[in-house]
Amino acid sequence: MSSCPFSSTAHTASASTAQGERIVQEEHAQLDFDGRMSYGDYLQLDAILNAQKPLSPDHNEMLFIVQHQTSELWMKLMLHELQSAMADIAQDQLPDAFKKLARVSRIMEQLVHAWDVLATMTPPEYSAIRPYLAQSSGFQSWQYRCIEFAMGNKNAAMLQPHAHRPDLSAIVQAAYEAPSLYDECLRLLQRRGLDVPDTHTQRDWRQPYPASVAVENAWLVVYRNPQQHWDLYQLGEELTDLEDACGASAM
Repeated sequence: MSSCPFSSTAHTASASTAQGERIVQEEHAQLDFDGRMSYGDYLQLDAILNAQKPLSPDHNEMLFIVQHQTSELWMKLMLHELQSAMADIAQDQLPDAFKKLARVSRIMEQLVHAWDVLATMTPPEYSAIRPYLAQSSGFQSWQYRCIEFAMGNKNAAMLQPHAHRPDLSAIVQAAYEAPSLYDECLRLLQRRGLDVPDTHTQRDWRQPYPASVAVENAWLVVYRNPQQHWDLYQLGEELTDLEDACGASAM
């Protein structure tokens, strides 16, 4: 009498199930989340994954939405790190600032590379969804504007797109009026005894940064004597890395 043709398959499936259960036991994996916080609960995935609301019937709009939502999430982290790094510099806590500034540079690189995905959308595909977006534009991103101001690109005209939201307008206005990252660095150099003029440490932060030979000479002192000014030299290198990363995003 021939054996059942499914017996071998059934045995293999049973062995595989037993092995899987053994791995779960060995790893002490939690499988029952009744009354416990799960991965999805912690990350609030229900809210995040239900935040995509396409307005057009076009398949490609989901890509467009996810691209911009993830960019805003990365910018949220960038602002979190950048503002904390600036506070560290203001308090002469440079080792902490270095780690955060390095992270900001990596986030900027991530943002740049993320556009490779959106590049798979052709101009006709974008044209198919653009009418559904009305007047909305990435130009209106308040987080981007705060990053721009923190990096020193101050322009009062860029406050206007946020005037319709008093809550967000107040945040952007505060960023506009605050010292930039580079302003905080120059204040630090002056506190360390380097010859940075008061015109660059006690100025109207709303105005664009004015070039200064005296400031350039102060940095030359740092770079010609890196052992004597090691942490300031490292700060200069972090600023250079950040400028490179931001420059790549503008290309």
